[in-house]
Amino acid sequence: MSIEHDIEYGAAYDGQDRLALKSAIHESMTDGLAWSVKSQHPDGYWVGKLQTNSCMEAEWVLALHFMGLNDHPSRPGLVKSILREQREDGSWEIYANAPAGDINATVECYAALRCAGMSKDDEVLKKAHAWIMQRGGLKHIRVFTRYWLALIGEWPWKHTPNIPPEVIYFPKWFPFNIYNFSSWARATLMPIAVLSAKRPTRPLPAEGRLDELFPQGRDNFDYSLPKDVEFFSLENFFLWADRFLHGSQSVGLPPFRRGAVARVLEWIIKHQDADGVWGGIQPPWIYGLMALHEEGYPHSHPVMEKALGALQDTRWAYEEDGAIYVQASTSPVWDTVLTLLSLQDCDAETKAENAPAVAKAIDWLLKNEVRTGGDWQEKVKGVEPGGWAFEYKNASYPDVDDTAVALMVLAPYRTDETWKKKGLPDALRRAAEWTIAMQCKDGGWGAFDKDNDKAILCKIPFCDFGEALDPPSVDVTGHVLEGLAALDYPRDHPAIQRGVQFIKDQQEPDGSWWGRWGVNFIYGTAAALPALKAVGEDMRAPYIDRAAKWLVDHQNDDGGWGETCASYMDQSLAGIGKSTASQTAWALMGLLAVARPEDREVIERGVKFLAEHQQDGTWDETEYTGTGFPGYGLGLRINLNKKSLETDLQQSTELGRGFMLNYNLYRHYFPVMAMGRADEYLDRLSNQPA
Repeated sequence: MSIEHDIEYGAAYDGQDRLALKSAIHESMTDGLAWSVKSQHPDGYWVGKLQTNSCMEAEWVLALHFMGLNDHPSRPGLVKSILREQREDGSWEIYANAPAGDINATVECYAALRCAGMSKDDEVLKKAHAWIMQRGGLKHIRVFTRYWLALIGEWPWKHTPNIPPEVIYFPKWFPFNIYNFSSWARATLMPIAVLSAKRPTRPLPAEGRLDELFPQGRDNFDYSLPKDVEFFSLENFFLWADRFLHGSQSVGLPPFRRGAVARVLEWIIKHQDADGVWGGIQPPWIYGLMALHEEGYPHSHPVMEKALGALQDTRWAYEEDGAIYVQASTSPVWDTVLTLLSLQDCDAETKAENAPAVAKAIDWLLKNEVRTGGDWQEKVKGVEPGGWAFEYKNASYPDVDDTAVALMVLAPYRTDETWKKKGLPDALRRAAEWTIAMQCKDGGWGAFDKDNDKAILCKIPFCDFGEALDPPSVDVTGHVLEGLAALDYPRDHPAIQRGVQFIKDQQEPDGSWWGRWGVNFIYGTAAALPALKAVGEDMRAPYIDRAAKWLVDHQNDDGGWGETCASYMDQSLAGIGKSTASQTAWALMGLLAVARPEDREVIERGVKFLAEHQQDGTWDETEYTGTGFPGYGLGLRINLNKKSLETDLQQSTELGRGFMLNYNLYRHYFPVMAMGRADEYLDRLSNQPA
């Protein structure tokens, strides 16, 4: 979209320019809303692709081999997607346009292509092999990559972290009770405990072995896990404990092993989602399948059949020119509530052309309210189930973040007779009460569990893949405060008071806030400021002014905002990166919540950036601006040992740990939201006396 006038800021910026900008905003909103309505699923929800990295497809190639399914119809498409994503230097990356490839992704893709029958002398693999060797080879691969190599006979099981299935018996007061792990780590740990107990391998054919990755020979390779530089440390203690567990397993079957495996299998089967996966994410889904396969469950067993069927379900996998990509998760609830919020921000939800889409979306949300119990009940008692999950069918793990935004967007309809008859007020009551009950002891909210913050868990070898915890974050807390405010909870409500104090306590010295589920400081800051406004905080307070100034200081020359995923590893990159539509929208929404008079031109430049980059009603964005498990970012923030903290950060930078996401609808509904709020802001300014 082009703006009729070439806006120049400063003294030359006049009323005509602002009229042109207003016209551009209205055109952008109209086109964006039309795109939203057109893209709604017939069932009433919205969902965008959730892009991650090629580990998803590589691990499925290896898993199909492990389960004897090399003839699976998805296998050729999975291989094709891996080949399409290789970088020029021979590596594979963990987010688009990353400054470097990732050793774990590259090794897993290499192993998958060899498993699929490609020769090590193929040019694709020669380039990948050279890159791996230049980065030190296999010495620094993560725990999960070691597990995959062990499953195909390329790594000794005794040199992988041992997860004894007996963890299922640990009492709730014990730090290593499974419910002290995050929901995603817990659901992954259970099937890995079965595999770790059985140590199964499905070796590659002789011509497919990965001998070339052991140039000095397998017997001369150092398989050990990295040790801490300090002899007496938690990290080294857990390494010694790991050796003891392996040793006891090697000399005979540990006591109670059969019973423990049976209990774990029972837990896994009980936790399967209605759509066949586990935990709404790939790791427990794929490991769960392999664990059940190893225990003798045939592919025709209903649990296995449903899980394998999800691989060919278009809700989970999608095809592009014959290449098959498997999503790490799915986001229909999240995308639906945020799309509804964008309609509300544009005052468009009641317009005749949009009303049917809104009604279908609300109906769909009501049908997908979580009304069954879940793992959260291990720590939260006496509360009626309610709220919403992130995915299609994940009843075990309703999501505080999704529920909070659902409260925001559904609150305006609670007095409507149509929705009252369909039970909306009761759904909102249940969701609000459940959300308040999930508040953590420090006043914030995590995503899936309450008080899931035992930092000691980050020290065990199993947890080198990223976050094993789900402690409170500013972005989730901010959304909860907005949701409660939408339901008219008063500012002096204890939950709101504690939430506001949590946000204040988490502010960075420079005025920004760290983002847990979006990249990164721009996201965190943009979540905090509208929440503080919604609950009636003084938006002229000095700490809020510092946050607004931080956003202003990080605007790019083109008028937009951007931040690289690398800011999770290097905080000096906070707020720095190529301008994107989603991050520009977040920054604008943060500034619009504060509405400092001196920021008007900054806001207008940001709006102009969005208007000029819209194409065919939406925006293009290859950059990853969402996160799954951002390396050691969150663990660092709850670890009070400064030396260990610095060591973890160095390791996470060196190993490139992290799990970044590209929500394909972030580029759309967030800019539409920002346009709607900017339009209201400019109207308010124009009505003020000169």
